Parts: sequence; C-alpha cells; structure tokens
Amino acid sequence: MQLDLNLNTPISISELTRRIKGDLETSFSDVWVVGEITGVRIPSSGHVYFSLKDKGAQVRAVFFKSGSRFLKFRPTDGLEVIVRGHLTVYESRGEYQIIVEYMEPKGVGALQLAFLQMREKLDKEGLFDPAHKRPLPLYPKRVGVVTSPTGAAIRDILNILKRRAPGVQVLLAPASVQGEAAPSEIASAIKSLNEYGGLDVIIVGRGGGSIEDLAAFNTETVARAIHGSAIPAISAVGHEVDFTIADFVADMRAPTPSAAAELVAKSEAEVARLLAALSGRLATSATHTLRYARSRLDAETRALGDPRKAVRERYLWLDDRTRRLMLGMDYGMRARRQRFEAFAGRLGALEPLRPLARGFAIARKLPGLEVIKEAGQVEVGDRLSIMLAKDELVCRVEAKREAI
Repeated sequence: MQLDLNLNTPISISELTRRIKGDLETSFSDVWVVGEITGVRIPSSGHVYFSLKDKGAQVRAVFFKSGSRFLKFRPTDGLEVIVRGHLTVYESRGEYQIIVEYMEPKGVGALQLAFLQMREKLDKEGLFDPAHKRPLPLYPKRVGVVTSPTGAAIRDILNILKRRAPGVQVLLAPASVQGEAAPSEIASAIKSLNEYGGLDVIIVGRGGGSIEDLAAFNTETVARAIHGSAIPAISAVGHEVDFTIADFVADMRAPTPSAAAELVAKSEAEVARLLAALSGRLATSATHTLRYARSRLDAETRALGDPRKAVRERYLWLDDRTRRLMLGMDYGMRARRQRFEAFAGRLGALEPLRPLARGFAIARKLPGLEVIKEAGQVEVGDRLSIMLAKDELVCRVEAKREAI
C-alpha cells in the first residue's frame, strides 16, 4: 500500500513516521512469522525484547509481560520459533517491530522444551546428584501424603497401607495436582508436613495423565520444595514410562502411587520371608564354621601323628562348642520369633478402624468431612456422616444436649 503524500508539500519526520505507522499497523495487523531468536533481553519490567532473523533479514520484536508470563519455556538465543503478532513503528527511533501476542518453539512442544530446559538448569545446580538421595526407613510408622484429597491416588495409597501395614499412620496434606495453582499448593503442602514433624517419609504424587496434566511436577517450585524437604520424599506420579522433574529430584521414584505405598509398607509376609532368609544365612554360616573347625582338627591330627589323648580332647572340645552353638542358634531363633509375633500383635492393635467393630462410630460433618469431637462443632440442622463398622449413615442434627 502506498502512502497518500503530496510530494510537493514538505512534512515533518514525526508526521511521516505517524503515517507510516498507521499504514503498517493497518496492513499487518495479524501476521505469523518464523525466525531464530537473537539478542534476548528481559529487564526488571518483565517484558521480553529480542530480534527474529533468518538468512536474509531480521526484525525487532517485543513480548510484553501480560502475555509472556504465560510462556511454558524460556526464550533463548538460537531458538527457532513461530510467533503471531502485529507490526508497529517505534516512533522515537523510526524502527518497525513486531508486537508478539503468541510464541511457540518450532519442531518441539512448549511443555517438552520447558521440561528439557528445567532439567538442564536443575541438573547443573546439583539437585539430581545421587549424593543427596536418602534411604527410606525400613519400617515407617507415620507417612505424609501430598496429593488431591478427591483423586484416585489417595484411595489407592490408603487401601494398600491398610492391607499391608494397618498400623501405619497417614497424614494427608491436600493440594491441587493440576492447574496454575498446583505448583504453589504442592510446595506449600510439603513445607507444612516438614513443619508438622514426626513423619518418616513423604509421598508426593497423583494419578497418570498427559504431559499437560503432569505439568505441575515439572516446575522449579515443586522441585525445590522436594529438594528442601528434611523428610525423605518419594515422587509417585502415575506415568509408568516417562519421568518428571520431581522424579529426578526426589529421594526415590515410584511409577505409581500404589507402588509408592508398597515401598513404604512391607507386609507381614515380607517380614516373615526376611526372618527366614536371615535364619538361613545364620545356619549356613554356622555350618561353614563347623566344617572349618573339623578341617583344622583333622589337619592337626595328621601333623601330630597319633596322640590319641590330644585327639580325644579336641573332639570333646569340638562337641562342646557344637552343642553350645546349636543352643545359641535355637535361642536366637526363638527370640526373633517372639519379637516378630509381638510386632505383628502391635500392628493389629493399631488398626484405626478396630474400635468400630465394638460399637463405636466416627461422626464427620458434611460436606467437608470434619471429624466431630464435641457438640460445639455442629449446629442444629447440620448434616453428618456416621461411619460404622461396615456401613455409613447420613443424618441431620435435631438437637444438642449436654453429656450425662
């Protein structure tokens, strides 16, 4: 489009620039361009200034903070991108530029690029260093869980812990696991569990989903919260094949929330197998010790010739040692079995729902399921959920009376 100028009438530079700007903004109000980023600059204002270039030309561009704050990746020099925006003229310098409204990396998804950039950054800082990984406790008594209170993950974890180790106590720190608020909520929940104290291990996770669904677990906020936890943490995001940033920084990675629950709660059968294995190793060691002693005795006998008295004394000594060793093994096995039976009994006594079988009930206020400990927590007309040994009742408060 040509400018409507009267070449016989001189005009000011400002007027010329304004006319060019008006024509340019009208003609190029919506453009898509492909180019390589160069000269990235992000001042304290949060706006992103850069140039886009190809083999033959380049153009200045600016992505204002109002839009750039939603970028999933970090613009860097050399990155080829596709941008959408409109052309304008920066009048004070007489330069045209693109006002960017949308930008995406060419050839790779924004979330995937963000994942790769974040992984590289945190790896350089040492957050993935195996030296920082802590072993999980063999028999944890109190487990913290950071996940959605309504998702399948918490139900799977509770079901497995109840079946395998009913004495383990679970403390849930609820958090969103998807959406813009999820990273800060997850980090806050991890911090709250550390401040609460008394926990042996923390499980952080959710069920499976797409890379968009799992985006919260690829953020720097969640990664630093896990790394800063004083309590060993398991990342349990339900995605069997792919990894998240949380998996790399956690003390241990579990492919699903159910697998995380199995890691922290060894079943009674596993404990019994462990005791059997230890007993077998003890018996094997004792057998090797006896064989070695007999071998040495035979060697000394042959070296001495036929000193029958000394041989008889040696055999007596060997028989006495054998008898004492077998008694010690028997005593050790009985002591270990007694400790195991006592441990199994304590696990059964800690079953949190056992009192319900004796006629007790748990009253919770709907809809939030707040546990009711005294009448002052409810008002007449409130709806309650009454958990019994096998069923659940939904009731409404008709009146409140003082305890007799």
